[in-house]
Amino acid sequence: MKRPRRSAAVLAVTVLLTGGSVTVARAEGPTPSAPPDSTTSSAPPTIDPAAPGLKLGDGATLAASHVLDIKSVVEDLGGEERREDTNSDVTFALQAEVLFAKDSPKLNPEARARIKAIADEAVAQHATKVRVFGFTDNLGSYEHGKVLSKRRADSVQQELAKSLSSDVTFDIRGYSEDYPIATNDTEEGRTKNRRVEISFPRGEKPGAGTAS
Repeated sequence: MKRPRRSAAVLAVTVLLTGGSVTVARAEGPTPSAPPDSTTSSAPPTIDPAAPGLKLGDGATLAASHVLDIKSVVEDLGGEERREDTNSDVTFALQAEVLFAKDSPKLNPEARARIKAIADEAVAQHATKVRVFGFTDNLGSYEHGKVLSKRRADSVQQELAKSLSSDVTFDIRGYSEDYPIATNDTEEGRTKNRRVEISFPRGEKPGAGTAS
Protein backbone atom coordinates (compact mmCIF):
# COMPACT_ATOMS: atom_id res chain seq x y z
CA MET A 1 0.00 0.00 0.00
CA LYS A 2 1.36 3.42 -0.93
CA ARG A 3 2.17 5.78 1.90
CA PRO A 4 -0.33 8.65 2.06
CA ARG A 5 1.20 11.90 0.86
CA ARG A 6 -1.63 14.39 1.18
CA SER A 7 -4.34 14.74 3.77
CA ALA A 8 -7.42 16.78 4.56
CA ALA A 9 -9.57 16.66 7.67
CA VAL A 10 -13.14 17.41 8.64
CA LEU A 11 -13.63 18.31 12.31
CA ALA A 12 -16.92 19.06 14.03
CA VAL A 13 -17.09 20.23 17.65
CA THR A 14 -20.20 20.96 19.71
CA VAL A 15 -20.02 23.79 22.27
CA LEU A 16 -22.67 23.91 24.98
CA LEU A 17 -23.82 27.39 26.07
CA THR A 18 -26.29 28.69 28.62
CA GLY A 19 -29.95 29.30 28.07
CA GLY A 20 -30.54 26.24 25.90
CA SER A 21 -28.51 27.39 22.88
CA VAL A 22 -25.87 25.41 21.03
CA THR A 23 -23.05 26.78 18.90
CA VAL A 24 -21.18 24.48 16.51
CA ALA A 25 -17.65 25.25 15.30
CA ARG A 26 -16.79 23.37 12.13
CA ALA A 27 -13.67 23.14 9.96
CA GLU A 28 -14.78 22.07 6.49
CA GLY A 29 -13.09 19.51 4.25
CA PRO A 30 -14.00 16.97 1.53
CA THR A 31 -17.40 15.31 1.84
CA PRO A 32 -17.21 11.50 1.47
CA SER A 33 -19.91 9.27 0.09
CA ALA A 34 -22.66 8.10 2.41
CA PRO A 35 -24.51 5.01 1.18
CA PRO A 36 -27.31 3.71 3.41
CA ASP A 37 -26.15 1.70 6.45
CA SER A 38 -22.56 2.80 5.89
CA THR A 39 -22.03 4.47 9.27
CA THR A 40 -23.07 4.18 12.88
CA SER A 41 -23.24 6.86 15.59
CA SER A 42 -22.08 6.94 19.19
CA ALA A 43 -24.26 8.07 22.10
CA PRO A 44 -23.48 11.51 23.58
CA PRO A 45 -21.36 11.43 26.76
CA THR A 46 -23.07 12.05 30.08
CA ILE A 47 -22.55 15.62 31.34
CA ASP A 48 -23.11 16.60 34.96
CA PRO A 49 -24.99 19.93 34.90
CA ALA A 50 -23.88 20.57 38.48
CA ALA A 51 -20.16 20.20 37.71
CA PRO A 52 -18.33 23.31 39.03
CA GLY A 53 -16.08 23.42 35.99
CA LEU A 54 -19.03 24.44 33.78
CA LYS A 55 -19.31 27.79 35.64
CA LEU A 56 -22.94 28.35 34.67
CA GLY A 57 -24.62 31.59 35.69
CA ASP A 58 -27.45 31.65 38.21
CA GLY A 59 -30.53 29.95 36.76
CA ALA A 60 -28.71 28.94 33.55
CA THR A 61 -29.16 25.44 32.13
CA LEU A 62 -27.35 23.33 29.54
CA ALA A 63 -28.75 22.69 26.10
CA ALA A 64 -29.23 19.06 25.13
CA SER A 65 -25.87 17.48 24.25
CA HIS A 66 -25.20 16.16 20.77
CA VAL A 67 -22.09 14.41 19.45
CA LEU A 68 -20.85 14.97 15.92
CA ASP A 69 -18.29 12.70 14.31
CA ILE A 70 -14.66 13.76 14.28
CA LYS A 71 -13.63 12.76 10.79
CA SER A 72 -10.26 12.66 9.06
CA VAL A 73 -9.66 11.92 5.39
CA VAL A 74 -6.24 10.97 4.00
CA GLU A 75 -5.64 10.46 0.29
CA ASP A 76 -2.44 9.39 -1.43
CA LEU A 77 -0.79 11.76 -3.88
CA GLY A 78 -2.36 10.23 -6.98
CA GLY A 79 -5.77 9.84 -5.37
CA GLU A 80 -5.68 6.10 -6.00
CA GLU A 81 -6.38 5.29 -2.38
CA ARG A 82 -8.32 7.17 0.27
CA ARG A 83 -8.72 6.44 3.97
CA GLU A 84 -11.45 7.96 6.12
CA ASP A 85 -11.57 7.62 9.92
CA THR A 86 -14.50 8.60 12.13
CA ASN A 87 -15.30 7.90 15.78
CA SER A 88 -17.03 4.68 14.78
CA ASP A 89 -15.74 3.48 11.39
CA VAL A 90 -12.73 3.05 9.12
CA THR A 91 -13.35 3.33 5.36
CA PHE A 92 -10.95 2.72 2.49
CA ALA A 93 -11.76 3.75 -1.09
CA LEU A 94 -9.70 2.26 -3.92
CA GLN A 95 -10.00 3.62 -7.45
CA ALA A 96 -11.20 0.99 -9.90
CA GLU A 97 -8.25 1.66 -12.22
CA VAL A 98 -5.77 0.32 -9.65
CA LEU A 99 -7.85 -2.83 -9.12
CA PHE A 100 -9.35 -3.80 -12.48
CA ALA A 101 -8.94 -3.52 -16.22
CA LYS A 102 -11.49 -1.31 -17.99
CA ASP A 103 -15.07 -2.61 -17.68
CA SER A 104 -13.83 -5.76 -15.90
CA PRO A 105 -14.48 -7.24 -12.45
CA LYS A 106 -11.27 -9.32 -12.51
CA LEU A 107 -8.61 -8.14 -10.03
CA ASN A 108 -5.14 -7.40 -11.36
CA PRO A 109 -2.08 -8.80 -9.52
CA GLU A 110 -1.15 -5.42 -7.99
CA ALA A 111 -4.59 -5.12 -6.36
CA ARG A 112 -4.05 -8.08 -4.08
CA ALA A 113 -1.36 -6.41 -1.96
CA ARG A 114 -3.54 -3.33 -1.43
CA ILE A 115 -6.52 -5.44 -0.39
CA LYS A 116 -4.34 -7.58 1.91
CA ALA A 117 -3.17 -4.42 3.72
CA ILE A 118 -6.80 -3.38 4.27
CA ALA A 119 -7.62 -6.86 5.56
CA ASP A 120 -4.74 -6.53 8.03
CA GLU A 121 -6.25 -3.26 9.27
CA ALA A 122 -9.64 -4.95 9.71
CA VAL A 123 -7.93 -7.63 11.81
CA ALA A 124 -6.18 -4.96 13.89
CA GLN A 125 -9.57 -3.32 14.54
CA HIS A 126 -11.08 -6.71 15.51
CA ALA A 127 -13.78 -6.18 12.89
CA THR A 128 -16.48 -8.83 12.64
CA LYS A 129 -18.56 -7.01 10.00
CA VAL A 130 -17.11 -5.62 6.76
CA ARG A 131 -18.98 -3.62 4.11
CA VAL A 132 -17.77 -3.76 0.50
CA PHE A 133 -19.53 -1.28 -1.81
CA GLY A 134 -18.83 -0.80 -5.52
CA PHE A 135 -19.42 2.42 -7.48
CA THR A 136 -19.08 3.62 -11.08
CA ASP A 137 -19.21 6.97 -12.88
CA ASN A 138 -22.25 8.16 -14.86
CA LEU A 139 -21.02 6.96 -18.26
CA GLY A 140 -22.96 4.06 -19.73
CA SER A 141 -26.32 2.85 -18.51
CA TYR A 142 -27.29 2.84 -14.85
CA GLU A 143 -28.16 -0.86 -14.97
CA HIS A 144 -24.80 -1.80 -16.48
CA GLY A 145 -23.15 0.20 -13.68
CA LYS A 146 -25.18 -1.68 -11.07
CA VAL A 147 -24.02 -5.04 -12.39
CA LEU A 148 -20.37 -4.00 -12.83
CA SER A 149 -20.10 -2.28 -9.44
CA LYS A 150 -21.60 -5.31 -7.66
CA ARG A 151 -19.32 -7.77 -9.47
CA ARG A 152 -16.30 -5.66 -8.57
CA ALA A 153 -17.40 -5.53 -4.93
CA ASP A 154 -17.78 -9.32 -5.01
CA SER A 155 -14.21 -9.71 -6.32
CA VAL A 156 -12.78 -7.50 -3.57
CA GLN A 157 -14.79 -9.33 -0.90
CA GLN A 158 -13.49 -12.70 -2.09
CA GLU A 159 -9.91 -11.43 -1.85
CA LEU A 160 -10.50 -9.94 1.61
CA ALA A 161 -12.00 -13.20 2.83
CA LYS A 162 -8.68 -14.98 2.19
CA SER A 163 -7.10 -12.99 5.06
CA LEU A 164 -10.05 -12.78 7.44
CA SER A 165 -11.68 -15.24 9.81
CA SER A 166 -14.70 -17.18 8.66
CA ASP A 167 -16.56 -15.47 11.53
CA VAL A 168 -16.47 -12.15 9.66
CA THR A 169 -19.74 -11.28 7.90
CA PHE A 170 -19.89 -9.16 4.76
CA ASP A 171 -22.38 -6.68 3.35
CA ILE A 172 -21.71 -6.45 -0.41
CA ARG A 173 -23.49 -3.98 -2.69
CA GLY A 174 -23.19 -2.31 -6.08
CA TYR A 175 -24.42 1.29 -6.31
CA SER A 176 -23.62 2.17 -9.95
CA GLU A 177 -23.27 5.99 -10.22
CA ASP A 178 -25.06 6.73 -6.93
CA TYR A 179 -23.18 8.51 -4.11
CA PRO A 180 -20.36 10.17 -6.13
CA ILE A 181 -17.47 11.68 -4.15
CA ALA A 182 -16.47 14.02 -7.00
CA THR A 183 -18.03 15.67 -10.04
CA ASN A 184 -18.87 13.48 -13.02
CA ASP A 185 -18.33 16.45 -15.34
CA THR A 186 -14.58 15.83 -15.66
CA GLU A 187 -12.51 12.71 -16.24
CA GLU A 188 -10.58 13.40 -13.04
CA GLY A 189 -13.83 13.37 -11.08
CA ARG A 190 -15.17 10.29 -12.84
CA THR A 191 -11.92 8.47 -12.02
CA LYS A 192 -12.49 9.11 -8.31
CA ASN A 193 -16.10 7.95 -8.55
CA ARG A 194 -15.11 4.63 -10.13
CA ARG A 195 -14.13 2.92 -6.89
CA VAL A 196 -14.67 0.17 -4.33
CA GLU A 197 -15.13 1.18 -0.69
CA ILE A 198 -14.28 -1.16 2.20
CA SER A 199 -15.48 -0.15 5.65
CA PHE A 200 -15.78 -1.66 9.10
CA PRO A 201 -16.41 -0.53 12.69
CA ARG A 202 -13.32 0.37 14.65
CA GLY A 203 -12.22 -1.31 17.84
CA GLU A 204 -14.70 -4.12 18.40
CA LYS A 205 -14.04 -6.64 21.16
CA PRO A 206 -10.62 -8.36 20.96
CA GLY A 207 -10.73 -11.90 19.72
CA ALA A 208 -13.18 -11.30 16.89
CA GLY A 209 -12.08 -11.15 13.27
CA THR A 210 -8.66 -12.75 13.74
CA ALA A 211 -6.66 -13.83 10.73
CA SER A 212 -7.16 -17.39 9.61
